[in-house]
Formats: sequence, C-alpha cells, structure tokens
Amino acid sequence: MDRRLFLAGAAALAAGCGRSAEGSRAESARASSRRDAEFGAIRATLGPGGRLGVAAVDTGSGRELGLDADSRYAMASTFKLPLAGFVLRLVEQDRLSLDEELPFGPADPLANSPTVEANRARGRLPIRQLAAAIVEVSDNSAANILLRRVGGPEALTRFIRACGDPVTRLDRFEMALNSNLPGDRRDTTSPSAMMGLARRLVVGDLLAEENRNRLTLWLEQSVPGPDRLKAGFPAPLWLVGHKTGTGANGNFNDVAIAWRSGKAPLVVACYQSGGTAELPARTAAHAAVARLVAEHFS
Repeated sequence: MDRRLFLAGAAALAAGCGRSAEGSRAESARASSRRDAEFGAIRATLGPGGRLGVAAVDTGSGRELGLDADSRYAMASTFKLPLAGFVLRLVEQDRLSLDEELPFGPADPLANSPTVEANRARGRLPIRQLAAAIVEVSDNSAANILLRRVGGPEALTRFIRACGDPVTRLDRFEMALNSNLPGDRRDTTSPSAMMGLARRLVVGDLLAEENRNRLTLWLEQSVPGPDRLKAGFPAPLWLVGHKTGTGANGNFNDVAIAWRSGKAPLVVACYQSGGTAELPARTAAHAAVARLVAEHFS
C-alpha cells in the first residue's frame, strides 16, 4: 500500500475515533447533568435546608451513582444493619452463640420494641431472635441488649473499621443516638461509607455464606418503611431487602439491596436531613431516588 494512502487512512480513522470519543464524552456529560438535575429536583421536595445524600453501586459492573455521597448524616436505626453483621461475625468466631439467651428487665422496653415487649414476662431472648428483631422490626430495646453484649458502641465502631470503613461511627445507645444535631459527628455515616459497608456484609465475603443468607433474609423481611426505597423498585421484577432509620430534625434514611433476575444486585444508601417536608414528601423522595437508580443501572 502507498504510504501516503496508509497515513491518510490512519488519520481519517483517528479523526473518526476522536469524534466518536468526543461524542461519547459529551453524551456522558449530558446524562450526568440530567441525573444531577433529577437529584436536585428530589432534594428540593424536602424544603428549604433539606439535605439529600445518595450512594448506589451496581455490584456486577462496579458502576456508581451518587449525590452528596461523602457528607456525614446521622444513621438513626440504619446502624442496626452493621450491628447484625457484627453479631453474626462474632458467632463465626465462636465468641457468641445464636442460642445464647440475653436477659432484660422492666426498664428495657423502649419505644418501638415489639419483640422485647411481647416477651417482657419471660425476661430473656436468644441472640438469634434479638438479631432478627433489630433488622425485621427495628426493635430498639433488642439493639441495646445486643450492643451491651458485644461491647458497646465502641466495639461496633472497631468492627466497622475492620470492615474497611473509616467513616461510620456509633457513639451512643438507643434512643439518644437519634438526636441529629447540626454539626454533631456522633452516630454518623456517609451514604458512600454505608453503601460500601452494606455491600461487604450482604454481597461480599466478610461473612460466611450461611450468615450472609441469614442477614439477607432478615433484610427481605424487614417491615418498616415499605414506602421508602423499596417502593421505587418495581415489583415483581425486583426483590428488595432494606433497613430504615428515622431520627430528629428531618433524619429519614434507608439502605437497600435490590436484586434483579440474572443480574448482580444493586446497593443503595439514601439519607435525608433537615428541611420542612412532611412525611409523605420524604417517603416519596426515597421512592423517586430508587426509580432513578433503577433506571440508571437498567
């Protein structure tokens, strides 16, 4: 082939590839701008001063999506997901037994403690039932009973650090941890950190398969907040397990793992704080986030 023809052809090919790459980058930028606008519209529904943090990942491709994903938000009851994981890890290390019964007294039943309240007369429950209760019905007394047994908030934070999460921290027991005071770093996480922690506990290999399955089942059977993230993933195409959290000053959270037939699961952490919105707008914002995430990773 004539060298001039070869070089001309190569130059044309390179120019075409350059235009293609530029077009791809431009389309990606437009898509990102659209998503930012959609997230912004959802955040606006929370009212003046409302904050919305989202982190989502497709565990198959590793692709991520987020908004204010590295800022701190109060965990509220979403801390119970890593607490359940910690309990299961201690069981694997033979430091706890699921059959061990933990006692509680008349002062233990806090607000929203249906499992402990129902067993007040018995005065004790096995760790297996307490751990299921903190995820499935967000039982506050069960969480405190388990926290005392595993070494308190400091021990849970050490476990979280060992899981590779340098951000999430638990400092207090229920119900004090729900205060969500401005600028208070206690009992906080970031959407990105909690997404990664949930991913490692439920989808990764930090826990043995038996305990991953056990934690997954508890999340799938979780009763609170069916109108939050879970509502945005269209059934029956999606199977969703999740853990909600609700605190003071507009703290309204959900962490979900969503499975699709034949595809790797998505993990989503969505946190709200501040704003003037009432409950219906806050639940609708979670559902809207889930729809946006599902569409992005479809």
